[in-house]
Amino acid sequence: MATVSVRYIVDDVEAAIPFYTERLGFEVDMHPGPGFASLVRGDLRLLLNAPTGPGGAAQATPDGRRPEPGGWNRVQLEVDDLAAEVKTLRSAGADFRNEVVTGRGGKQILLDDPSGNPIELFQPN
Repeated sequence: MATVSVRYIVDDVEAAIPFYTERLGFEVDMHPGPGFASLVRGDLRLLLNAPTGPGGAAQATPDGRRPEPGGWNRVQLEVDDLAAEVKTLRSAGADFRNEVVTGRGGKQILLDDPSGNPIELFQPN
C-alpha cells in the first residue's frame, strides 16, 4: 500500500512530536525546523505544521481564513486493546473528548493532541 499523508496544524510542533512518538507509536521521519515535522506510523505519514511561518500550510486562503488546529476530521488509529490504551494514555495525562463508544464495527474514543486535533482510537469487533 502507498503511504497516506495527513496534515495537522498544531500550535507547537516541538510539543506535538513527543505526544505522537511516545504515546501513539509514531517515528520522526524528518524535522527540518521548528515549524514542521513529518512523522510515520506504518503506511501513515503525519505532517505537523505550525499555523505561522513561511511554509505553504501556514498561508491564509484568499478569503482571509488562517490555518488552525482542532475540528472534527481525524486520523483513526486501530488498536488491539482499547481499554488498555485508554488507561495508559489517561495515566500519562492525555485529554479525551468522550468516553468509549460502541458502534456496529467496534469501539472508539476521541483523543486530543496537545493542540486539540482529534485522533480516533478504534478497536474493531
